[in-house]
Amino acid sequence: MKRLQLAVVALALALFPAPIRGADKEQKLAGDVRTAVERFKKTDSTIAKHFETAAGYAVYPNVGRGGLVLGAAHGNGQAFEKGVLIGNTSLTQFTVGLQVGGQEFSEIIFFENQAALNRFKKSKVEMSAQIGAVAAAEGVAANAKYVDGVLVITLPKSGLMAEVSVGGQKLKFRPLAGGR
Repeated sequence: MKRLQLAVVALALALFPAPIRGADKEQKLAGDVRTAVERFKKTDSTIAKHFETAAGYAVYPNVGRGGLVLGAAHGNGQAFEKGVLIGNTSLTQFTVGLQVGGQEFSEIIFFENQAALNRFKKSKVEMSAQIGAVAAAEGVAANAKYVDGVLVITLPKSGLMAEVSVGGQKLKFRPLAGGR
């Protein structure tokens, strides 16, 4: 059991990088966000309607995830309201169950209305297993449905993960200096 606990701690340390600091890291994150949005739009042309109609959205371009019985994921991103950058955000996920592997993916979370966006801005959005993510593919976003004002769309980048697990995601929002 001790080895499993040490493995989970090592995995968490690998997945949870230091907070983003400095102009260079901010510029890299902004570039990664732009690239991720372009990849989502190229993968599914119907996703554009969500960028236009959602009250806001959060883009996590590089989410690292791994697990062996216990799992964890983490990614940093940027948040937008009506297409305007309003702050930085982080996503943290913990799961438990039958799972093994590791993967990297991008994730966009759309907020259907101002109430859902306001919950996010207060870091009050926690998603459980009931809010599932939709994998990006051509036409998928056209029929995707919001649950409690939130729509999650993911796009795999690399790795492989097999799992039957339960858990949840916690989102944290940090407004820009002098921001909303």
